Formats: sequence, structure tokens, C-alpha cells
Amino acid sequence: MIAQEALASLSKSFEGKIEGKTEFRGETTCTIAASDLREIARFCRDELSFDYLLDITSIDNFGEEPRFEIAYELYSMALAAHLRLKLKVSEEVGAVDTVSDIWPTANWHEREIYDMMGIKFNDHPDLRRILMWDGYPFFPLRKEFPLEGLPSEMPDVAFTKVTPMEGGPFVTRPSIATSKDREPRARPPEL
Repeated sequence: MIAQEALASLSKSFEGKIEGKTEFRGETTCTIAASDLREIARFCRDELSFDYLLDITSIDNFGEEPRFEIAYELYSMALAAHLRLKLKVSEEVGAVDTVSDIWPTANWHEREIYDMMGIKFNDHPDLRRILMWDGYPFFPLRKEFPLEGLPSEMPDVAFTKVTPMEGGPFVTRPSIATSKDREPRARPPEL
């Protein structure tokens, strides 16, 4: 089977469930409903040989409804073909089904999306924060999150005032000093 045949098979098998299809630079994007994700994902893996989940990304379309969009970047080693599955998620629903049992690499991608955007994944085996600490009340990649950060009331874990813009609290500053001397804990406290 060649890539064009595989993609034609997808379109034919899910004719009523593929809401839109675009081609750009050899990559196909299919827009689907969130409720059809698992069925289409399993078909892509089992029948069309899309055996590699490259990435999952989320987009915040603040001010629109549905607010969120999720894109699954798939690749077939056998066909050397790319496929993107896109779906929209309402802020009120705020959840989609996990695909971590279909592609195990989805596990950390879904955790990152949950951590940064607040989108939950139903039946995920370990849905907890992966970058921010447990109990952090905000989702930093949402568009309403201010660039300068927000104050935190957790003094043992984070700053209690707004985080500085100069690279963040845990990033070293560029200089000619050694790594040890650029380390944020080595610098004198700023007033």
C-alpha cells in the first residue's frame, strides 16, 4: 500500500466522520470530532501502519468556541507518510479520550497538555502535572495567563511575588562567568 492509497482508505472508511481534509507539502490533515478520536486513531495504527506518534500539540483559540484545538502528528515508517488528526475541544467539556494505550508515547504528551493547558484526557493511566508542581493553580500556556507570571502563595516551592521576566526564576543569566557563578542560587538576592 502506498501513502495515497492509505489516506484514500481512511477517507472512505470514515466518510461521514472526517469533517475536513487538507493537503499541504505532502502532509494530510484530517479534522475529526473528539468523540471519534480513538476509533480513527486505532484504524490509523492497525490498518494504515501509522505506527509512530510524533507529537501532540494543543492550541488555545481564546475568545472562540470551541476554545481548544488538539493536533496529533502521526508518521508511518512503512509508507514514509505524515498524517495530522485535528480536533476541537470545548472549554466546558475540557476533556478528550486518551490514546496512550494506542501509542505509548502519547503518555507524556498528554500530561504536558494537561499541565500547560488544563485539557484532561479520559482514562489516562497517570494524569498529573509533568512540568509544574502539584497544586499549581494555573495553566501557563493559556492565552489569559500573563507573560510576567502570577503570584504564588507557596513560598517553599515558588516565588511569592510575580516572577521576573529575565528568563524566569530558574534560568541562568548570560555572562562570561562560570556555570556555578551564573546559577540563580549563587547570586545575591535582589531587592
